[in-house]
Amino acid sequence: MPNPFHLSRRNLLQGAAAMAATWPLAGFAADDADAHPLKGRMYKTLKIGMVKVPGSLTEKFQAVKEAGFDGIELQAPGYSIAEVNEAIKASGVPVDGNVCAGHWQVRHTDPSEAVRKEALETLKQGLRDTHAVGGHTLLLVVGHGKDGTEEECWKRSFDNIVQAVPLAAELGVHLAIENVWNEFLYDHDGDSNQTAEKFVKYVDEFDSPWVGMQFDIGNHWKYGSMGDWIRQLDQRIIKLDVKGFSRKANKFTKVGEGDIDWVDVRKALLEINYHGWVAAEVAGGDLERLKEVSANLDRAFGLG
Repeated sequence: MPNPFHLSRRNLLQGAAAMAATWPLAGFAADDADAHPLKGRMYKTLKIGMVKVPGSLTEKFQAVKEAGFDGIELQAPGYSIAEVNEAIKASGVPVDGNVCAGHWQVRHTDPSEAVRKEALETLKQGLRDTHAVGGHTLLLVVGHGKDGTEEECWKRSFDNIVQAVPLAAELGVHLAIENVWNEFLYDHDGDSNQTAEKFVKYVDEFDSPWVGMQFDIGNHWKYGSMGDWIRQLDQRIIKLDVKGFSRKANKFTKVGEGDIDWVDVRKALLEINYHGWVAAEVAGGDLERLKEVSANLDRAFGLG
């Protein structure tokens, strides 16, 4: 069954990619931005926690717009729906999606049935609140491998999360699973030759167009080729997160710094015909810092 979200992305963002900006950035050759540009295919967003601009929520949204972003992600549940909708109306900046609140602490993999029940209720409320402000994705960390064996964590998390899928479908909000350093579905102590095979199988087990990946370019560069992982995940990717990473220094970096193969990333995104949102998840700051992050995204993806 085709994913209706992917159909809507293609309808919203038609047209061939245009020539991109060619200025150099740390981590890029001067001509890299010309290789497989994604202009016309992607919208830029960021996490609310990155916005260190003082003032009201509306003023923060306005700063996000001034910095060159097309949307913003909040955490849900946990905000005033009325306040958020007012900020959207006043600024013209949509909430494209949210991050599920508390998913690291109250986990779907927890051995306790009571904890898993709480995680499910939070997830369902996050879906409702996302829908109430017009968002279309709820990012989810499904649990942590420290809670048991891989088989136990797989079954607990799947059995819990699948109960929220009917609500996600009813509301039209996608559950977007993020690949994170949670010691689940990859070997945390392994090498850089790992694949996305387990992520593919996990998402496919839900057998629903309303469950996919908010694939983080950067989080697993330490463990495998991000271009290859994108190709393996294919249309399961419904949204992107992005940060830089240096294998040599073994640390996260600004977008464009480090040693991620951005040319191959862009090529892979074109191969899977990706259209949609890319969310920055890096250190934020004031308006000038947000403008820098926005420019870094332009250069990384050829959006200029």
